[in-house]
Amino acid sequence: MDYLSKARRVIGIEADELRRLAENLDGTAFARAVDILKSCAESRGKVVVCGVGKSGHIGDKIAATLTSTGSTAVVLNSLNALHGDLGLVTDGDVILAFSYGGETDELLNILPPLARFDVKLIAVTGRPESTLGQAADVVLNVAVSQEACPLNLAPTSSTTSMLALGDALAMVLLEARGFNQEDFARFHPGGSLGRVLLTRVSQIMRESTRVAVADPDTKVMEVLKKMTKCRTGAAAIVDADGKLAGVFTHGDLARHYQTHADLGTSPVGNFMTRNPVTIRGDKLAAEALHVLKTHRIDDLIVVDEDNRPVGIIDSQDLSRLQGV
Repeated sequence: MDYLSKARRVIGIEADELRRLAENLDGTAFARAVDILKSCAESRGKVVVCGVGKSGHIGDKIAATLTSTGSTAVVLNSLNALHGDLGLVTDGDVILAFSYGGETDELLNILPPLARFDVKLIAVTGRPESTLGQAADVVLNVAVSQEACPLNLAPTSSTTSMLALGDALAMVLLEARGFNQEDFARFHPGGSLGRVLLTRVSQIMRESTRVAVADPDTKVMEVLKKMTKCRTGAAAIVDADGKLAGVFTHGDLARHYQTHADLGTSPVGNFMTRNPVTIRGDKLAAEALHVLKTHRIDDLIVVDEDNRPVGIIDSQDLSRLQGV
């Protein structure tokens, strides 16, 4: 048996179904679902996620994603709902129900009692005409043409489509609410991810005593000596008021070395990069990493509110963040 070709078949089928999902997604229904979820979050309501079997497992993951991105979500166990667990539902909540067939008894049994609450029901199903679909305020269709199971029985393509659509809801909702990195950091304080998101530039930068600083008239050779002493690949060039006028790096040295025989005895101001990219100390370290990658630079000068250099970030200082 060719295991690899069979694995590729499964992945290929699921990838094809995801492309179909993207192409056939009802924009009106999706937008309405996002608006309902956004309104719920802004009014401090919660998303009550429910599902049974494999669909329930997908619901668990989507609930966790929603909660971790600022939209409170809880999982309602359909089996226990009629025995007290409906107590977690309150007026103003949104019910997000996952059921591919839309006819699961355990899920349908809780619809009548849920109707007594002032809630909206969003159904994620592969059969909009099902009982669940008919009861919903919004239906998001995740119908697939085939499961990746060779018997076309085990939920595979269908659950993958549910997962992708749930993620799409959560991520679009995140953007619609203006949820940013700092918001994300508040919900992820533990582990390496939390350290990256909560660490500020001021906490990891090399402070001013370790920054090579010179004025534009300083000879390049003298600037290089300062850089060597501070063990940095860049020097902050400041004007008479101590404000950053430019930056001189080893890259600048390499670019001008062959065309300027007198480079070492020339003023560094002739070769510095003016208006360099900088960052403030109160920014997140993750933002510094993004700046370094985006601008393809190795050194980043940290400035205060008056544009005076107060530190420097070397790409090597952030090496521990690269693998997160």
